Amino acid sequence: MFHQIWAAVLYLYGILFNSIYQCPEHNQLTTLRVDENKFPDPHLGQWYFIAGAAPTKEELSTFDSVDNIVFNMSASTVPMQLQLRAGIRTKNGHCVPRQWIYHLTERSTDLRTEGRPDMKTELFSSTCPGGIILKETDQGYQRFLLYNRLPHPPENCVEEFQSLTSCLDFKAFLVTPRNQETCKLSSS
Repeated sequence: MFHQIWAAVLYLYGILFNSIYQCPEHNQLTTLRVDENKFPDPHLGQWYFIAGAAPTKEELSTFDSVDNIVFNMSASTVPMQLQLRAGIRTKNGHCVPRQWIYHLTERSTDLRTEGRPDMKTELFSSTCPGGIILKETDQGYQRFLLYNRLPHPPENCVEEFQSLTSCLDFKAFLVTPRNQETCKLSSS
């Protein structure tokens, strides 16, 4: 009898806790409408990598040597493709240029990275002005990444991102230092 009462009390506590403490919802952005052949303009242009979150530190280790990263997303001359160029400033001051091609998928908001068939990138809204959240999933890792139009967004943006990802059980968290000048992106 005592066990049944205790189980009922714990059950009611669980219901109450879940009703009070719920993870904030993040709405997935639409990357391509079926009737369009190009990426919506609001998502093109320059973005700064601000922070990342993952279930483990290993899934963020790629960013350990990074001071800052600036990206430029542009429409491709090829339909259903986006070009992404990056300037990665390492903590030792070097600039490392990178380029990727994203493939858009009709009736889907996923982006697929050329040459990496198992990698999937999903876009989510951010309540932070000028912000966007990406979720990258590939073999062996998944991580959320916070980007912003400003290299130094308000601190509450980072705190909100950390709160959201922590609530989703992503225990490892990284904020890029952004102490050095960003790399210049080449025009090609």
